[in-house]
Amino acid sequence: MADVKPYWQNYIDGAWVDGGAGRIDVTNPATGEKLAEQALADAGDVDRAVMAARRVHLSGALSDLRPVERGRMVQAMGRYLLEHINAIAETLTLEQGKPLWEAKIEIEGAARYFEYYGNQAETVEGRSIPLGSGYFDFTNYEPFGVSAQIIPWNYPVEMTARSLSAALATGNAVVIKTPELTPLSNAWFAGAAEAAGLPPGAVNILCGLGEGAGAALSAHPEVNQIVFTGSVRTGIAIATAAAQNVVPCVLELGGKSAAIVHDDADLDAFENDMRWGIYFNAGQVCSAMSRVIVHESRASELIERATAIARSLDVGPGIDRPAFGANMGAMVSNPQRDRAADMISAAVAEGATVAAGGRKMNRPGAFLEPTVMTDVTPGMSIAQEEVFGPVLTVLPFRDEADAIEIANGTPYGLVGGVFTRDLGRATRAAQQMRAGQIFVNEWYAGGVETPFGGYGKSGYGREKGREALWNYVQTKNIAIRLG
Repeated sequence: MADVKPYWQNYIDGAWVDGGAGRIDVTNPATGEKLAEQALADAGDVDRAVMAARRVHLSGALSDLRPVERGRMVQAMGRYLLEHINAIAETLTLEQGKPLWEAKIEIEGAARYFEYYGNQAETVEGRSIPLGSGYFDFTNYEPFGVSAQIIPWNYPVEMTARSLSAALATGNAVVIKTPELTPLSNAWFAGAAEAAGLPPGAVNILCGLGEGAGAALSAHPEVNQIVFTGSVRTGIAIATAAAQNVVPCVLELGGKSAAIVHDDADLDAFENDMRWGIYFNAGQVCSAMSRVIVHESRASELIERATAIARSLDVGPGIDRPAFGANMGAMVSNPQRDRAADMISAAVAEGATVAAGGRKMNRPGAFLEPTVMTDVTPGMSIAQEEVFGPVLTVLPFRDEADAIEIANGTPYGLVGGVFTRDLGRATRAAQQMRAGQIFVNEWYAGGVETPFGGYGKSGYGREKGREALWNYVQTKNIAIRLG
């Protein structure tokens, strides 16, 4: 295992710099011990980063390039990540807690975003609009300019890549605010930008607290577009600040996603969906399968299978789990672990039953047993609120209408799933479920190419796929009178 350097700086205008707010400790959640110190940005650092990005935008250093040239640089950044995958993965595991093999999957996913959007750079084309003889009218897509991107701690590498790649491919300059819990692995994006030949100021990376750097960034008058993934409460604050400057946002705010499992579902296959759907990254996934809504005739069998999966997982430090398998790492921090444990206790007080797990583990670090909750009713808090931990809630249903009502009975609407051999029933459910993406017979089906985003309090705007490109450009119409 490589040593983690003791102090990490911010990256502004092509240089590594200290933070105006001092330093913050980064903790290894698998041990509870200090891992490193990270420079902490203040409003002055944010301003310097934004103005550096604005200078790059105004210079045309990115937007004046032929799109294929930008695309090649974006693709080169992805190759850089793969070339350094072992070092990045170790740092990511040590700061975030996930198993080492999961960290490598995350970095491979990040590289895929750069590959995909690098290829898409050439496809952003305008159109001509016929206005009759004597006129030539056409549209052009222009980058917004400065894209501010506020990154979550659960997938700091992949979520940064998701927005950074699309922004650069369309000619924007970027200011990234890394999460204070997991800021270290983002440093490799600076090296990737330099290796790809991007000009200083095109990519700026700083760590700061939400109430300091985050608030300053979302309210900065020279920021032209904001991307945020995180909690509803913080998303509302960011959207409110952006509205003061009439700045568009893309908000991905989590979910309470449901899988409807019908009486004809293949439960052998569904076991794999449960393993990935709720216990990957210790359940700290916005689109996690946090609710399973199962036909009452199959509920007992499904609960038996779910509890067997939960009890089979080997839980411990992610750095000691390099190989793909039935294992799980720590949650990101003790407070996050304690919040999930408190929600389990509250559910029991409301009448729910812990069928498996449900307890903090008796060892150092932010570990929570993989958990299955039963005897849950739709109105309980455990069925309404996002746990963001390895907690699966099982609810029975009587018929299709009942299943849809339960699935749509929360304020969220990020993803959903339906598991059945009946294509008609699957199609009806996909049309009726109130969510931005529906999986049929495989949780997490899709990929970088497929649009992703929420309904309701899960946010607005779409990431991934070609749809994401339109977040980063604005349409200009040019009408010419001829003669």
